[in-house]
Amino acid sequence: MKDKWIDFAIKIQSIAQAGLAYGKDKYDIERYQELREIAAEMMSLKSDISVEKVKDLFCNESGYQTPKLDTREAVFIDGKILLVHENNGTWALPGGWCDVDQSVSSNIEKEVFEESGLNVKSKRVIAVQDWRKHNVQNHAYGIIKIFMLCEFIGGDFKENIETTEIGLFTRHDIPDNLALEKTTKDQILMCFDFIQNDIREALFD
Repeated sequence: MKDKWIDFAIKIQSIAQAGLAYGKDKYDIERYQELREIAAEMMSLKSDISVEKVKDLFCNESGYQTPKLDTREAVFIDGKILLVHENNGTWALPGGWCDVDQSVSSNIEKEVFEESGLNVKSKRVIAVQDWRKHNVQNHAYGIIKIFMLCEFIGGDFKENIETTEIGLFTRHDIPDNLALEKTTKDQILMCFDFIQNDIREALFD
């Protein structure tokens, strides 16, 4: 069960960030800065991450706070789904943060190539999910995850700094050691259901 104090800290941080962005009175600015410091200390106490690290991850943005965008790619080859084996020993759907100079589609194709060496073409949105409702949470900000069905074009695994190998899995042999903040078993099964049942409408939330 998620700690409600972390929710409180995230909410306080977002209010403070908006206040720092739009506040005009110098005394209000000081109060918003103090609120941000309190939120960082709350997050540090509840996550066992140093205050300095929390500030770097949690308090380094300006403007109105919005969720980050994470793209995850479902590539099926001969009825099996592609997973990448990460350097920490876990498996996940290929993907990552959407770069500021990329569209969702181009970012997806780039991430698959960087992590697997395979060329793919983005085809259909499978789901748009709020990470807080589906994944293990280890970030102090909101994340929206977009799952995209991709068509395999060609290619072979290439050595890279993020992954050590790729694997193809049926819905019955999904590995247990998944990177749950990135990909859960339910999310992988969701991708199988989408293609096997020929679902036409994207799932959301």
